[in-house]
Amino acid sequence: MKFDTDYIEKLAKIIADNSLTEISLEDGEQAITIRKDLPEVIAAAPAAIAAPAAPVQTSAPAVVSEAPKAEVKGKAITSPMVGTFYSAPSPEAEPFVEVGKTISEGDVVCIIEAMKLMNEIKSEHSGKVTQICVKNGDPIEFGQVLMYVE
Repeated sequence: MKFDTDYIEKLAKIIADNSLTEISLEDGEQAITIRKDLPEVIAAAPAAIAAPAAPVQTSAPAVVSEAPKAEVKGKAITSPMVGTFYSAPSPEAEPFVEVGKTISEGDVVCIIEAMKLMNEIKSEHSGKVTQICVKNGDPIEFGQVLMYVE
C-alpha cells in the first residue's frame, strides 16, 4: 500500500477532529507518523491571553495578590489541556463540586471544552475541596490549577 496525499490528509483530519496529538501506521516496510505540533498551539494561547493584560499596569499586583492562594493547603487539580472551564454539565445544572464538598479519586470535578469536545476532568485526589481557582466559562491553560483538595 502506498501512502498517497488523500490518505495522509484523511489521517490529519482524524487527528484534528478527535483531539489527537499523533497517529502512526505501518504497512509492511512503509511507515508514517503524523504529529500535531502542540508547543506552538500552547505557546500561542498564553500570548493571546497575555496580550490584553500587557497594557494594564495592574498585572504585577495581581501576581502579588495570588501569593496567598499558593498558601492554600492541599493538592492541586490542574488542567490537562487548553480550553474553557465549565463547573457544571449544563447551564441549569448544579456544579460538579463546590468549596467544602468532599470528593473521591475519580470523581468528575469539571468539564473542559477543547476544540468543541467536552472533556470530563476527574480528580486525582480524594478529600475536601478547599478552593476553586477558576470561574465558569474562564479560558484555561495547560497545567493551570483549577482547584485544591485537602
